[in-house]
Amino acid sequence: MGTPIKIRENYKSLTGVEKSAVIFLALGEERGSRLMERLDEDEIRLVSRAMATLGNVTSNLVETLMRIFTERFANAGSVIGSYDSTERMLNRFLPADRVTEIMGEIRGPAGRTMWEKMSNVNEGVLASYLAGEYPQTAAVILSKMRADHAAKVLVLLPPAIRTEVIERMIQIESVQREVLLDIESILHNEFMANYARTHGNDSLERMADIFNRIDRETLTEIFDDLETVMPEPTQRIKQLMFTFEDLMRLDRVSLQAVIRRCDTGQLAIALKGAPAAQRDHFLSVLSERARLILLDEIENMGPLRMRDVNDAQAEIVRVAKAMADDGTIIIPQSDDADTVVY
Repeated sequence: MGTPIKIRENYKSLTGVEKSAVIFLALGEERGSRLMERLDEDEIRLVSRAMATLGNVTSNLVETLMRIFTERFANAGSVIGSYDSTERMLNRFLPADRVTEIMGEIRGPAGRTMWEKMSNVNEGVLASYLAGEYPQTAAVILSKMRADHAAKVLVLLPPAIRTEVIERMIQIESVQREVLLDIESILHNEFMANYARTHGNDSLERMADIFNRIDRETLTEIFDDLETVMPEPTQRIKQLMFTFEDLMRLDRVSLQAVIRRCDTGQLAIALKGAPAAQRDHFLSVLSERARLILLDEIENMGPLRMRDVNDAQAEIVRVAKAMADDGTIIIPQSDDADTVVY
């Protein structure tokens, strides 16, 4: 027997997010999707999860929800947006600690922008700075940053300091608004201003990452224009970029791992438009059977637009970069010091 379908008919049994999900579904795909476009990613995720697990909602319950919704809307008259009304609304469907975090970001002078900036600061530089701060201050800063970047910074702190900071992060509760404002002010006036002066290369790394995602035809035009006005930064950006050609620098095992992660069709398109030396290098790391299958797919493929080839190659580069980010492979640097000798 299959799993019985969940039937929802009790208004009080629905959470706030589930009520929103019912209204979205009742509005239909066209109107509901237009309304959903106005939500942020976290809200979309919450509502989507509720929609997917809602089950069968009776017509009576839908009618009740829509009636209550329209009555409240019609009787509202004028509305006043304020911090308090926003906080009360958030408290209806979010955990208290998440509401505190969101409201703190909204109320702060630098707000979320400052913590996003901190999450993009080089982890080594940030670890050196935090090592000289009070452990409680470091704990607050790391607690407000993105978890993935905070993890990178933590491992670089001296062990004794790291333990103190972690202890305070574990014990941390809601931080007073005045304390957050003071920390944000210090970060803005002292750390970020100094960091911007001494670590301008981060902007070049950021541009290299952006340019890695642009098709080659457009990128060639961009570089032609940039080189006439900013020759040195343009050359540095080119050195920082990771391209399809750079996959040739991967060792045999790493390249095999990338190939296994890629879609075979995309790989065939990418190699069909690649120079013979690159194509042969990819094929050389495959088993005899896999090589023959891929060769057959390449040879039986019709004419391709170069744009499709560039897109396929860019996708394979994205796969390789993602694998490097999670530590599955190591991408060697282009200088001689990092060359592997066999």
